[in-house]
Amino acid sequence: MDASTERVRPERPLSPHLQIYSPLINMVTSILHRITGAALYVGSLLLVVWLLAAATGPDVYDYVAALFATWPAKLILLGYTWALMLHLLGGLRHLIWDTGAGYELKTTDILCWGSLALSFALTALIWIGVAASGGL
Repeated sequence: MDASTERVRPERPLSPHLQIYSPLINMVTSILHRITGAALYVGSLLLVVWLLAAATGPDVYDYVAALFATWPAKLILLGYTWALMLHLLGGLRHLIWDTGAGYELKTTDILCWGSLALSFALTALIWIGVAASGGL
């Protein structure tokens, strides 16, 4: 077969990419829901360590509590709290969608923005409550 008889593929448009396509809030919250779900697996190991330390005895518990009282650990726990809140609210958003409600674009945007904003607010309230009780 020579070059003159080969089939030539017509030019096709390229797929959109980040320089052209702007992500929508429902796409962003969907991705964050998946990421926070994975982060909760890892962060839950901290809860297991804390519970095992409490079950082991006061010396081990005091050691783990001292580790959790460091600034890097508090930052990780803050992130864990936010991930838990966002994932919880994302689950509630999906529960609403499972009922067949909330599929209108405006409602979807409100639910997505609301879950994102509320996750930050709930995280702040939890940590303010912990600080007020003397837990930090």
